[in-house]
Amino acid sequence: MNLVDNTFSVDKPEESSGFLLWQVTNLWQREIKKALEQFGITHSQFVLMASIHWLTLQKQEVTQVVLSNHTKIDPMTTSTVLRTLQQKGFVQRQEHQTDTRAKVVVLTENGIEVIKKAVIVVESFDTQFFSVLGEKNNELNSHLLTLLGQ
Repeated sequence: MNLVDNTFSVDKPEESSGFLLWQVTNLWQREIKKALEQFGITHSQFVLMASIHWLTLQKQEVTQVVLSNHTKIDPMTTSTVLRTLQQKGFVQRQEHQTDTRAKVVVLTENGIEVIKKAVIVVESFDTQFFSVLGEKNNELNSHLLTLLGQ
């Protein structure tokens, strides 16, 4: 008697989009982590600092809520990571002018200096990592935006 276990809906792991995304994400994050070690920041810290810099350049007032929404990092984690960045001297939190509950988050001079260098390294790595896709890179981005609901 030969029983078949039908636990999985796919015959091979490479047919599972979730598993493939997991593998690519882990590979990409592992390499990003290595690239960021020289700056003494984690990937989450990089994402928040880069987002603060980006939003500031777009003339947006940056609060924890704005950052959390922009990065898709949950509010509690955003707060925890910002606290660490503040202790490292990369960000400052200041009172909001109109909303007493909100804090405006800004990069310090040191934070700006570090993030500008880190962005160059990360963008260079991304260019190399995704270069194997060639012309299909824009298509990948379009599909990722679809998954994000945008």
